[in-house]
Amino acid sequence: MIRHLVITSALVATLAMPTAAQTVAITGGTVFTGTGSRIENGTVLLRDGTIAAVGATVAIPAGATRIDASGKWITPGLIHTAANAGLGVRGLGAYGETSQSGDVTAAFNVREGLDPDAVDIPITRTGGVTTGLLVPNGNFIAGQAVLANFSGSRMEDMVIRSPAVMVINLSSSARGAGGNSRAGVLARLRQIFADAREYESRRQDYGRAQMRELAASPADLEALLPVLRGELPVMMVANRASDIRSVIRLAEEFRLRVILRGGAEAWKVAPDLARAGIPVALNPMEDIPSFDGLGARLDNATVLREAGVEVLLAHQDSGGERNLRFGAGNAVRNGLSWNDALRAITLAPATVLGVASQYGTLETGKVANLVIWSGDPFEFSTVAEHVFIRGQDQSLHTRETELLDRYRTLPPKY
Repeated sequence: MIRHLVITSALVATLAMPTAAQTVAITGGTVFTGTGSRIENGTVLLRDGTIAAVGATVAIPAGATRIDASGKWITPGLIHTAANAGLGVRGLGAYGETSQSGDVTAAFNVREGLDPDAVDIPITRTGGVTTGLLVPNGNFIAGQAVLANFSGSRMEDMVIRSPAVMVINLSSSARGAGGNSRAGVLARLRQIFADAREYESRRQDYGRAQMRELAASPADLEALLPVLRGELPVMMVANRASDIRSVIRLAEEFRLRVILRGGAEAWKVAPDLARAGIPVALNPMEDIPSFDGLGARLDNATVLREAGVEVLLAHQDSGGERNLRFGAGNAVRNGLSWNDALRAITLAPATVLGVASQYGTLETGKVANLVIWSGDPFEFSTVAEHVFIRGQDQSLHTRETELLDRYRTLPPKY
């Protein structure tokens, strides 16, 4: 009996190990590298989880698995910069893993709340989304986001960078953290930043209780130090033009590496954002006015890009991350160039998040995250036929397809 248990444990351990990567040659498709170039009748060669070659005349080694992509489009895997997949049930707070109690939770990291078996991860892949920035939600200093691939049997297999950004909310929903005042929120944030710097220089004094009470816990202040050193980007949520100007002032005052998220009225201050070098992660479908963004408009991304702002598309849809490509298509419909729309969901987020040397384009040596589409990925009728993450062809079987198969043929009525 003991011997049987030992063998079973070894077998389980073996099955848990990553499958050895094979060499795959994808041939005959139109390759959009993500750098602005387009290769007709191109070949993408994948080996050991990376891209070994891309071009029109690529030698295919003997024994390679061939995929005929004739008539298909091939793009880099899409990157969603405001994702939730794997962090609980969207819209059901009691089943979510995106927040921690309190309005200052800088030390909170969503990493260990990530469930590789979550049913929404395979669904996300069906939209060609291979990578996501998994962001915490909060009404002030929300915590740390992680960058992860949507494939892997363990959290450690999925996470690319942790933390990837710090998330701070300065939208109307943060007013409660400042005594129901935007000015109060900014004053409190400045005090927390000041206290983080003081704590850094006086840790021993704090340990001996020889300091005044600080504006946040030591763990939260410690977590903010990489932000204040410029080592970790901070994603600031703001929508009104006046709030966005506050974000620009904070970035200059504290020398922060800021990513603006939301930005419903960012078009109003596009030249200022461009001068400050602040990229904007926006929802391309947002055009309904709210008190937090009365000037929302569908060509927001177009105006920002024309001003020289780096635009990231973070489509917020009840259908989930898989609809990111439709948001990009609508941005094209409202004036954004096709290449800029593809950049906004591939190379731009990879660049802003500091992983462009590995992700975001189809180039030799990069991680083999790519999608074979039946046609233009921004068209509604197009489907992802193959999704590769780290060189592995992913299953596109989901809970939704299970239900479709189950009820495709209804049982006879009794």
